[in-house]
Amino acid sequence: MQKQDFNQRWHFYKQGSQDVQIVDLPHDAMLHEARDPESPGGSAVGFFVGGVYVYEKTFFAPVEWREKCVLFEFEGVYRHSKVYLNGQEAGGRPYGYSRFFVNADPFLQYGTENTLRVVADNARMPNSRWYSGSGFYRPVHLLLGNKTHIEPDGVKVSTLSYAPARILVETTATGGEIVVEILDGDEVIARGEGAAVELDIPNAKLWSAETPNLYRCRVTLKEGGAVVDTVTENFGIRLVEWSPRGLFINGQETLLRGGCIHHDNGILGACAYAEAEERRVRILKAAGFNTIRSAHNPASQALLEACDRYGMYVMDEFADMWYMHKNKYDYAADFDAWYREDLRAMVEKDFNHPSVIMYSIGNEVTEPYQERGIQLTMEMVDYLHSLDRNRAVTAGINLMLIYMASRGRGIYKEEGGLALEEKPKKKQRASGSLFFNLMTSIIGTQMNKMANSEAADRITSPCLDALDIAGYNYASGRYALDGKKHPDRVICGSETFTQDIAKNWAMVKKYPYLIGDFMWTAWDYLGEAGIGAWAYDGSGFHKPYPWLIAGCGVIDILGNVDATAKYAAVVWGLEQQPYIGVRPINHPGKRVSKAIWRATNAVHSWSWKNCEGNKAKIEVYADAYAVELFLNDKSLGKKRIKAFKAMYKTSYAPGVLKAVAYDRNGRKLSESELVSASGKTRIALKPEESAIKVGDLLYINVELVGENGVVESNDDRKLTVHVTGGRLLGFGSANPCTEERFDSGSYTTFYGRALAVVQGGEAGEMTIQVSGEELEPVAIKVKVTE
Repeated sequence: MQKQDFNQRWHFYKQGSQDVQIVDLPHDAMLHEARDPESPGGSAVGFFVGGVYVYEKTFFAPVEWREKCVLFEFEGVYRHSKVYLNGQEAGGRPYGYSRFFVNADPFLQYGTENTLRVVADNARMPNSRWYSGSGFYRPVHLLLGNKTHIEPDGVKVSTLSYAPARILVETTATGGEIVVEILDGDEVIARGEGAAVELDIPNAKLWSAETPNLYRCRVTLKEGGAVVDTVTENFGIRLVEWSPRGLFINGQETLLRGGCIHHDNGILGACAYAEAEERRVRILKAAGFNTIRSAHNPASQALLEACDRYGMYVMDEFADMWYMHKNKYDYAADFDAWYREDLRAMVEKDFNHPSVIMYSIGNEVTEPYQERGIQLTMEMVDYLHSLDRNRAVTAGINLMLIYMASRGRGIYKEEGGLALEEKPKKKQRASGSLFFNLMTSIIGTQMNKMANSEAADRITSPCLDALDIAGYNYASGRYALDGKKHPDRVICGSETFTQDIAKNWAMVKKYPYLIGDFMWTAWDYLGEAGIGAWAYDGSGFHKPYPWLIAGCGVIDILGNVDATAKYAAVVWGLEQQPYIGVRPINHPGKRVSKAIWRATNAVHSWSWKNCEGNKAKIEVYADAYAVELFLNDKSLGKKRIKAFKAMYKTSYAPGVLKAVAYDRNGRKLSESELVSASGKTRIALKPEESAIKVGDLLYINVELVGENGVVESNDDRKLTVHVTGGRLLGFGSANPCTEERFDSGSYTTFYGRALAVVQGGEAGEMTIQVSGEELEPVAIKVKVTE
């Protein structure tokens, strides 16, 4: 079927409002709401509010469509969507992260205008533990085909073997004769006929994270000798195998350098623009990650396509809850009626993506302490196997939470809400997800050992053994134990603390059955406000309004790689030079409140205006025997590297901070340095592309720099962006605590950095100008082509 873009010029309004706007999709209605300290979603959603949102679009249906098949594909609508065509309800989906289709044929009026109306109901809150967004945050398409056609997702390509390379192509159509062709570039290299065809691929180029080679499968449907439909799918020749000996991709043992990510795109909110998803994958790959865990919902199609192209493995995750609520109005209310359909939707979306190597059926669910939960685990695993035998099934299991639930100390009430909301009975311990996070922040990484008991093992094993790969959330204390206790179990660290990467990675390399590590989190996100932030404002774990950003990510919401990401790269053996991180020195005398979900708040900067003489704590990471640190050519001492790290203390003085790494024989291996900004502060604009096409996105890094071009970390200003010849989609910084808005065009930099995202308008030239307090305005021009 022919897929047509259906994202332009929708009429949008919030129910109860007379303000009708013209918007293009994707569109996140929540991002444009006013934040409220009394939001029922609270800090989990960054104090944003919800509502009921209506999208309408009028289109002409030619008379010829009467003999066609017309479908609408909705990639994601948050949430409880209902679709109306010409006033009649035609479909919808409760779960806000599932792709779904609506058959338009019974409702179309041919030869005249038709109205498609979609209602997204995100009014009942709380329903999410992180920023969800609202409305049409992913694209929509119109699918048009003949009555005889290939079904949506009707072409499935499986790798049967890689040496020799042999694939199976299965096609589902409403009739006709099927012809299958495999293309390498424009050359047809294999051909067959029929609904299920096995084909040998000569001189095959295999797909992996290191070699992301893609082929095209073109399926042609004929009826009476005439072509009635054609579908082309990208695929890669990639076979996944797992056992206690390890994880193997095309026969090669593979260790997963993983990171968890939420679905939002920072200053763009939940909008899943293809360029935004690709940029995120590109930056993650460059930072050293080779695997993404899509936490805690199915990934967008654009993200998976980018992972295919760049070579990034994916654990695609189904949901954050099953039938027991984590929030009063969450998906648990719809789970029993919809989970099989939503699991199927995830598989249908993922099937041809070689990047997806495993499915996760849930995150930190506590149901498996019950017999019903154990049976559900096995049923979901079997169901996914029936849909797709090419991938493993896992889950992010928090062993401690299941054990606590079995002892009557579950953190959620089954009917909805948090157990903490109720007054605890005498001799009962108060619980709740907030309590769990607070407890974790207090006991720190000792949490990893809290499920080491025989009793915890007995309670969790039925669930873990039902999975192909047992995902352990914060239970690294079990890694060594379970290799002996459960010799048939394959394990991955599905969620871990970032500061544990050195010891966790050592175990990944040591134990074959431990296939990888997924840190929380690889990319920072909106909501769970301040959970990972190191704060100087006196706030403790519970961050009040106006905290906005989680602060957990080793890459901030703008895409800037932080010290912890570089530390991980050193641990993984991917960084050759020493890395210098400096904890902010512009808070003299103030006590910092640390958070367990952040290893350090160090910044890659030795540029702290007006901070001369302030105490400075410096972290140096290196895969070396020793390191020596110099400030303005004066040695601050040579230190042994322990766990890839050395710590220094000194007083700040502008100039050059240099680190030199040595081997155990004292021979110099490498060096790196930081230089202070000098001279008057100015605005620097650094677009990531020199030209774009109409409708495409352009990312522009906005920096406050000295006359030598070095970013100044302690001279933040409020800046304003003006765009002509295009549209400003978002402008902001990574400041985790602010009342500023990403859609206002004005924002204050954070450690000297901000980011603007603009969309190309008509063909020609687009101008982006940035001005600020006591700063000369700066403008750049970018070519926009058809």
